[in-house]
Amino acid sequence: MYLDPEATKGAPSRDVLLVSAIITISLSVTIVLCGICQWCQRKLGKRYKNSLETVGTPDSSRGRSEKKAIKLPSGGKVGNAAAVPGQTQHEETDHKTEPRSSVTDLVNSLTSEMLMLSPGSEDDEGHDSSSRENLGRIQFSVGYNFQESTLTVKILKAQELPAKDFSGTSDPFVKIYLLPDKKHKLETKVKRKNLNPHWNETFLFEGFPYEKVVQRVLYLQVLDYDRFSRNDPIGEVSIPLNKVDLTQMQTFWKDLKPCSDGSGSRGELLLSLCYNPSANSIVVNIIKARNLKAMDIGGTSDPYVKVWLMYKDKRVEKKKTVVMKRCLNPVFNESFIFDIPTEKLRETTIIITVMDKDKLSRNDVIGKIYLSWKSGPGEVKHWKDMISHPRQAVAQWHQLKA
Repeated sequence: MYLDPEATKGAPSRDVLLVSAIITISLSVTIVLCGICQWCQRKLGKRYKNSLETVGTPDSSRGRSEKKAIKLPSGGKVGNAAAVPGQTQHEETDHKTEPRSSVTDLVNSLTSEMLMLSPGSEDDEGHDSSSRENLGRIQFSVGYNFQESTLTVKILKAQELPAKDFSGTSDPFVKIYLLPDKKHKLETKVKRKNLNPHWNETFLFEGFPYEKVVQRVLYLQVLDYDRFSRNDPIGEVSIPLNKVDLTQMQTFWKDLKPCSDGSGSRGELLLSLCYNPSANSIVVNIIKARNLKAMDIGGTSDPYVKVWLMYKDKRVEKKKTVVMKRCLNPVFNESFIFDIPTEKLRETTIIITVMDKDKLSRNDVIGKIYLSWKSGPGEVKHWKDMISHPRQAVAQWHQLKA
């Protein structure tokens, strides 16, 4: 058939139409595929997010009150204790260890926890560093009797206190002050070898006008009793009485904070940690100390360092450095190897104690450091750096604590 060139001029050719159709179909398929990918990403992201969410509820309990009055006569002097009959039997808090299915699960759990608690994470924001010292907590009650002008303080119990003795326990008791008065203090009984003590003791401050009570600060200090040396501070709590409704007995649970040391700094210790997962070992290198507290009359000390390996608050192994005579800035450079299987890392604590050697009396403690994944912020950072850098010696300065 003959087509007039003039009649077909300007009409698209068959090849052009075919190419246009192919391009249109390709664009349509691309748009559909993109929509499907975005939908899949949203579904998968939502499912992954949900899998990371966990819910926990804190455990709590209430103590029973045993009455035992200690009176503070008017005039601010502390009198002798007068006992009032009461119950003394208590049930101790049970400790349960977290179950583990395998070493792999434990390593994964440690890794996730370290990431969540790493410096700068959201969990660190808005939290006081002292609240993560894991010094335990104390329960007490406060109230005021207006008719008798008597302030009543009840020391009920404490939980999860740290082990201050090398036997893996403590002998805790509580001192009670009404600051700013520091001369007169009241004390509870000592609970031997107990990290969850029940006191249930009542103290009466009699003849105390209300207008003076609200000007005082209730100060509680928990200490570890030591028969042959100075008692070791465990933690403290202070609460201004003008912020408490004293018209009825109010019961509080308060986390213990590190005790303020009025004697000044105890010095610092530089040490390194090296974790070898294949050998199941940790190498502790005691490098040097600086500005140690002078413990001797001559204004110096004879320092050495003891290193304890603790597992579940029980001592496993002890090692120590040589004694450096009359030196407040000693250099040790001594390394110690401890065998620690991976599955025991979560409940392992390394206690570093700087001691002053004394020939004629018991050696004095200059300061301590507790290294674990649940110690203070500086100690936790060092522990996490050690695990995240296996087979590498990670060094860090630590402030010695009482």
